[in-house]
Amino acid sequence: MLKVFSHYFPSHTLQQILFDAFLLFVAVLVAVVMQLNTEMVQWYTVVPSALSFALLMVILNSAMGLYRPLASESHKNALTRVLLSIVVSIPVAYGIFGLLPWEGVASEAMQVSVLLLLGFVLSMRGLVNRRRASSLFAPRVLIIGTGTDAVAVQRALTHPVQSGMEIVGFFSPSGEDAIEVDARKVLGRGERLLDVVRKNRVNEIIVALRERRGGVLPLHELLDCKLSGVQVIDLSSFFERVQGQVRVDSLRASWLIYGDGFRQGVGRTIVKRCFDLAAATLLLVLTFPIMLVTALFILIEDGAPIFYRQERVGFGGRVFRVIKFRSMRTDAEKDGKPRWASSNDDRATRVGRVIRKLRIDELPQLFNVFVGDMSLVGPRPERPYFVDQLAKEIPFYAVRHCVKPGVTGWAQVRYQYGSSVDDAIQKLQYDLYYVKNHTLVLDTLVLFETVRVVLTGEGAH
Repeated sequence: MLKVFSHYFPSHTLQQILFDAFLLFVAVLVAVVMQLNTEMVQWYTVVPSALSFALLMVILNSAMGLYRPLASESHKNALTRVLLSIVVSIPVAYGIFGLLPWEGVASEAMQVSVLLLLGFVLSMRGLVNRRRASSLFAPRVLIIGTGTDAVAVQRALTHPVQSGMEIVGFFSPSGEDAIEVDARKVLGRGERLLDVVRKNRVNEIIVALRERRGGVLPLHELLDCKLSGVQVIDLSSFFERVQGQVRVDSLRASWLIYGDGFRQGVGRTIVKRCFDLAAATLLLVLTFPIMLVTALFILIEDGAPIFYRQERVGFGGRVFRVIKFRSMRTDAEKDGKPRWASSNDDRATRVGRVIRKLRIDELPQLFNVFVGDMSLVGPRPERPYFVDQLAKEIPFYAVRHCVKPGVTGWAQVRYQYGSSVDDAIQKLQYDLYYVKNHTLVLDTLVLFETVRVVLTGEGAH
């Protein structure tokens, strides 16, 4: 895993991106050479332009989710993902061709050739990513522990997205009796940890134990491993790095206080606010026709009101009124009792079901962004009734209120529609990751992921 602007990216994914960028770069150069004699090619112009084109194409498709290996997805979803990348990439590629300084070089035949290869590369990448990915420099990982936490780490590492990491086995410290992993994969019984690490050429150790002071945790042996060049990480750091979440069950207040991240400085706030205003203005202009049509359909089916206003808890625990297109019947909560909304809520109107699936009902929240109650990207704002309930049941739930709530967010694009306390815990773990690591890079990534979720109809919300 590589950390770029406070966000972690799988190393094997970056290798795939670089490989595809190199392939497109070479393809453009070959197309130019086939069109012109090498003596006529202005290399000082063509090479930087070809490199820019290749990098922009793979970055765009990376943001659209093409490089996320999902081995368990259906053929239909894989095909949808590839077609989406091709449909978005070809118009953008034509636009880039028009901006590049290629007068007398980029003929129509050359552009068609490059676009055909672009479609081929995207198609092959979509098919390859349905298989388990591998990395040229896959780290060899040893898991310390054999209990439930070790099982959770193994499950996370064998997920397709993280298949670039190789699990060597498990190490059971003296004093840990419970073995819930495959006993055949437990290494070095009675041996020193450092000897096991050297014998199995381990690059990284993941400590899947809760006890940190004494007990079964071999602190001195872990220190020896670290001093000999082996990376050692704990559970909290592991889940943050691999799954993009801060796990509540392994979280401590001291980690929040002394750990990296959770910086909410004035400079960051100003930059984020400027980004929100610029992006919200652009989105409002682009989606205004869609909003007009939606308002008309709501009126025709169920009459007024068009908009739905509801109290939500925002920055610093302050209550504000969020505005959305009304997607449910006017008597949805006639008994006055708040209810969780669900993905197939029978209270939704026919128009409401469509606009909720396409996330069109969220568009009026752009006005909340303009007045400063919300940000484009942030934790989903909840109703005061549910906030009071969740704050009593879930540790550190109030931490999500140290940033403005968002129209979309890291939790919304990473987790399906939530309608229970357990779902709220899962989404909180993603929210905590966002609060800890939010930057403009992560905000931009979330916005691209939101577009992908909407266009592919995935279940995240």
